[in-house]
Parts: sequence; C-alpha cells; structure tokens
Amino acid sequence: MTPTTRTHLVANCIQAWGHARPLVTFCAHLVKMQTDLCVTLLSTGILFDRLTKEAARNFGDGDESPQRLRIVCMGAATDLIGDGLIEPMWKALIAGESLECQQTGTTYDPLPAPTVVILDFFAIKNTRIVRSLSGSSVKIYSWWSGLAYSILYQFGDAHVGGLGNIRVRAEEESRKSGRPYHEVATEMFYTKYGGVVRLPGLPPMYDYDNYPQDFEFGGDTLIEFLPQVNEHIAMTDGALLTSFESWEKDSIQVARNWLAETGRPVYTTGPLLPPASKTSVANEKIQSPEGAEIEAFLGEMLSRSGEHSLLYISFGSIFFPVKTPEKLWAFLEVVVELNIPFIMSAASPFCVVPDEVRVKVKSYGKGLISTWTPQQMILDHPVTGWYLSHGGQNGVTEAIASCVPLIMWPFTADQPMNAVLVTDVHKVGYELLEVRSGSGLQKIFRTGYTPVGTIDAVKAEARDVLGKAFGKDGEDKRARMRVLQQALLSEWEEDGTSKRDVSAFLESF
Repeated sequence: MTPTTRTHLVANCIQAWGHARPLVTFCAHLVKMQTDLCVTLLSTGILFDRLTKEAARNFGDGDESPQRLRIVCMGAATDLIGDGLIEPMWKALIAGESLECQQTGTTYDPLPAPTVVILDFFAIKNTRIVRSLSGSSVKIYSWWSGLAYSILYQFGDAHVGGLGNIRVRAEEESRKSGRPYHEVATEMFYTKYGGVVRLPGLPPMYDYDNYPQDFEFGGDTLIEFLPQVNEHIAMTDGALLTSFESWEKDSIQVARNWLAETGRPVYTTGPLLPPASKTSVANEKIQSPEGAEIEAFLGEMLSRSGEHSLLYISFGSIFFPVKTPEKLWAFLEVVVELNIPFIMSAASPFCVVPDEVRVKVKSYGKGLISTWTPQQMILDHPVTGWYLSHGGQNGVTEAIASCVPLIMWPFTADQPMNAVLVTDVHKVGYELLEVRSGSGLQKIFRTGYTPVGTIDAVKAEARDVLGKAFGKDGEDKRARMRVLQQALLSEWEEDGTSKRDVSAFLESF
C-alpha cells in the first residue's frame, strides 16, 4: 500500500455471489474515488479466486487504484453463510498488525486501524464480533445486497411494513408453548396465511405471493440468522443499499425515513457494474470454463438468427426449480419448438440436467447449457433479446443496464417483488405463473388468477409469453426498457443519486 494511505475501510459479506459481486465492485469504486483510501475486503475461501478476477474487471491498464484494494481470504467456511470467521483478522487489523491470506499465504503489511467496516446484513456473528472488540470506535454499515422492498418486508420494523424482531417473539413463544425455538421461528418467518402485504409503490400482494416456488436450502442454517437480521440492522450505524432510486424510489425513501428515526443515514450505491471495457469482458470470460465457446456461439446465432433473437436463461448461482424441474424442461421444449436460440446457465448446485435434455439441446443446434456464464457479455451482445431470470437484484440490474427485457420465474427473497416491479410497475417484461409450485399455486392478489400448474399449462403459457416477447408487444417493452436504462445509467453521473450518496458516504469518515 502507498504511504499516503490515511483512511482504512474493511468490507465483508457472506459467501453468496449475489452479495459479494456488488461489494467488490463497490470497493473498487471507493478506491478510485478517494486516493488516500485503502480497502481490505475479507473473503471466504470459496469466493476468493472469483472475487480477485471480478475486482480486476473494474480497473484499466496503468490504473494504480488496485494497489489500495486488497482481497484477503479469512479461511474456509463451515456452512453456507460463512459468517463468524472475522475475529482473528479483526484483532490483527485493529492492532495494526500484518495479515496473512489463508488462500495464498501472502502477508500484507500493517495499515492504520480501520475506522469503517461494511458488513453483510446477514453477517450476524461478524457484526457482534466487531462491535464487541471495537465498541463505538468503528462505524459499522449494513450491506443491503438486494431489493430494498424485500429487505424492509422481511427484516424491517412493523411500522415500516416488516416482520420485526422475530428472534424475540420466537423465544417468548417457545418458552410459553414448550415448542423448539427453531420450529417456532421457522413458522413465524415462512408460514403465510393469506394476509395482504401493502408497501408504497407496489400493488398489494398476498403474503404467500412472496414464495411462489417450493424451494428449500440450507436446513437450519438460515433460521439461525434470519430472525436476527432486524437486530443486526439495529446494531449498525447506517446502511448501504445496492439498489437505486430509478428502480424503487418509494421503498428507498421508506428505508431512509426508518433509519433517520435513530439518526442513521442510508446511502444508495447501485447500479454496481464493472465497465464494459475489453479488459472487463476478458476477465469475465475467463471465469467461465465455456467462455470462449459461448462467445463463438453468440456470434454464430447473430449470423443465423439476427439481433434480439436469443433467449438467455439463468436462475443465478443458487436457485433452481428443484421440486419441479420437469417444468423447465417443458419450457425448453417450447423454446426449441419456436426455433428460438438460447443459452442456459446451470450454475446452481441444485441443477441436474438429464442426459436426454442435453442430447436434445445438442441435436437442436441452437442451444447451449453452461455451468457458469459470462452474464454481462451475453446480455450486452446484440443477439440477446430476452432474459429469463429468477429475479435476483444483480441479474435484474444487469438486464436493465444492457436494455434486455425480462421474463420472470421468481422463487423467494427479493425475486417476487422484483417480478412485480418488472411486470406491473415498470412494464418491461412478463412473469411466468404456471411454473409456480407449493403455496404459489394459490390465487394471485393483483390478477385474481389461480395458476393451474400442469405441464400442459406451462407449455401453453410459454407459447403465449414467448410469442408476445418476440413480437410487437415485446418491442414495446424493450422501448420502455431503454428509458429505464438511461435512468439507471444516470445514477452514477455527477448529479446522480448514487454518485451523490457514495460521495457523501466517503466524506462522512
């Protein structure tokens, strides 16, 4: 690090790519904006290599800023979340000692003790460790990686439309009833009774509309920390939102008002995307084992089928229709039937592609299935016309930035509300309803429709939606997406909200 370093910021998030990718991009933004700032990004082993490559996408040749962004591995996580590893690293940091990367063995020189730390809003243990060791001498900012609407609903106080402090209520109910805490907490967080969720700027939804897919992962891991997120937010000195005002202005204002009640700021930071430079594209491509093949495929499909002809399919790095995979294969049958070129990402650990599907795709000749796709390269390519997405915040942001309208297949978390923003608020896409399962096969509040959920219904809806998407109605939605794209890109211009907010954040320490 340079001897001019005067300010030291530390960042850490859980080992989920949707949380980590925007954070490393944000850290790159910070060191480029403030020349005397050093950032230490603490990573788990599983994400270390990918974060290092992703960081490189944010810097050009001859840029000295990367020297002030160091990515240090804390070690291997023992669970899905990777929370609680920070203690030895934090002790060394506040003592002004050197750090040793547990992945590479590299020793990093001592730096001034950090005055600011950014911690994932799911990192309950790390937040408590930092607060117990440093008290109020360091400012802790909560990293809200996702849609503000969803975070407010699941983890906000009751008066802002949230579920409040579930841990306290679950412990009290457990004492009264004698039922196990995990059972009570799971019921409070996940069980839905058909109540109506009303949030400013969104049409009303039944509570179960936020769980349109029967999907479970993580066992007891999630219920260990989800009921405590509300308390994590209360322990912090402010929040950094990966979202942006042109997407969900009303909810961001609710978040600002909520934290302002206790004198804490909320800063928007989105969109957080690497620049579309040759260096950035090259560094993204090498993260995929099929990167070169995908690039060649895109070019071939452009030559054979023309601009906006390809459908990109991705459910992110975790989600997949595990309970009803046959619905995805039925959807793909219709894609082939309609002669639509496609690329499908199969990154989820839950994704198992049957051999017969792979054989059909290969014989089709206009489809490609990859274990990890260079998503921005695909979305930015002129052949890409539509993006079938689960609706995670990263993917939606990238789609808007690339002006690619969306077909939504949401599961849980921020995805169902993002689907409503796509379809009902901004009108830049469609939502698939017949692919729903579990509680999702109930009456939908905003439409009054009850999905049938059969394979025949899935195929009929696929023909209808794809026919519209690649027709006149789809072009109208693409035109609206262009307007939204310009609004998104302006967030980081000199007078943009995110640029102003991040500048104010840097000036606050």
